[in-house]
Amino acid sequence: MRSKLIAVAIATGLGVSSFTVAAAAPVKHKHKKVQTQAQVADSSASTNAEVEALKAQLAQLQAQVAALEQRTDAQSDINVSTGQAVETVQKAQVASDAKVSTIDKFVSNTKVSGTMFFDMTDTDHKEQTGTGSSVKKDGHGSVNGIGYDVKRFYLAVDHKFNDIWSANLTTDFNYVSTDSETQLFVKKAYLQGTFDPMFTVRFGAADMPWIPFVEKWYGYRFLENTITDRSIDGGRGTAGTAATGVGSFGNSSDWGIHALGGTPGDNSLNYQVSVVNGGGYKNPTRSNGMDVEARLGYQPIKEMVIAVGGYDGKRGKDVQNGAPTQDTKRGDALVAFRNDTFGIGAEYFTAKNWDDVLKYAGALPAPVAIRDKADGYSAFADWTFVPQWALFARYDSVDYRYWGVSDVQNKLKDTYYNAGISYDVLKNLRLALAWKYDKLAGPVASPFTFKTNEIGFWGVLTY
Repeated sequence: MRSKLIAVAIATGLGVSSFTVAAAAPVKHKHKKVQTQAQVADSSASTNAEVEALKAQLAQLQAQVAALEQRTDAQSDINVSTGQAVETVQKAQVASDAKVSTIDKFVSNTKVSGTMFFDMTDTDHKEQTGTGSSVKKDGHGSVNGIGYDVKRFYLAVDHKFNDIWSANLTTDFNYVSTDSETQLFVKKAYLQGTFDPMFTVRFGAADMPWIPFVEKWYGYRFLENTITDRSIDGGRGTAGTAATGVGSFGNSSDWGIHALGGTPGDNSLNYQVSVVNGGGYKNPTRSNGMDVEARLGYQPIKEMVIAVGGYDGKRGKDVQNGAPTQDTKRGDALVAFRNDTFGIGAEYFTAKNWDDVLKYAGALPAPVAIRDKADGYSAFADWTFVPQWALFARYDSVDYRYWGVSDVQNKLKDTYYNAGISYDVLKNLRLALAWKYDKLAGPVASPFTFKTNEIGFWGVLTY
């Protein structure tokens, strides 16, 4: 564009100059007189003046062309700068869209959930030793009086990477007034690969095959642990010493590799096999071997299950340069039915050397207990008699026996039951007014009796 303007200007200037000079040249006529010298000088001066005027016009025109050229260059620079800015904005927009898409995908594939077990109850705990009188006192896992507890608060994050791979992190918080201590720890942390409805594998701390499975059929875990997960009067205590309580007989979660699967509906099967450290989710220890827990369930109809399970291992106590150990074993069975109105079930377990894993090697003084055996059963039922309202009850019985070096049997007998009414305040909030009773009777050689009555409100909140 600039080249065209300059060419036109120069051509115009040159054309005008040529025309003027040509016009100024003298023309000879046959019949006219020759001009005088003065006239010729005047004519030449006039021509020079016109030429100078044309030069000035040409210079002015060139200046205007130069100014136009500068404006054109400036506009071109502006256009280039604007184009670069637009390109930069477009790239930033693409990057922002990609980032937003990534965040949106992450959020869409991530689920955060929570479960809280809470209660406000009044506890009455009494102890009797030998033939003495029953005395109300704190001890063996019980504190008398009224208190509010948050026994469990699970916060879970599930993320799905694709149709096969996903991950879970579940933290567990609890505050119990009996120990006046707040605890926060990891309950589950695993990577999961779902390859088929009959085959899913989890790597890390995950649900064990038995306890979480029974909890789903029981339905009132927020009120009480299932029988294999329930600690009685503070638990057994130090291994090898006289028992003043009964501990739980399983872990709800442990570190290892877990394979599981099942088919839905009627006439279906489900299973899980876990190879784990054996110390539970609070103790990801190493040892010379791994423990195994397994379950197999059959559902003739989707509302009913018949399941068996078992455990074998050393509970993480078979360590390098440690004391010799003996096998821990547990067998399980469950029959349960549940629909929208009615639920009923029974669980049985038998365990051997669950507490006395370390084998007595003849060191003195000899321990009070060198081996143990336990058997127990639990029966439970609930009935939703009107929408949102349900009656429930449960009965447990546990026989716990242990032997010392002299092979004399000592026996503890525990009887537990609860009963109450529950109300579903919201879809994700259930409250229960209930009464719990527990009685633990000690061995004949050194008899004792602990009785605990607890009444109040229990609740569960999920979101």
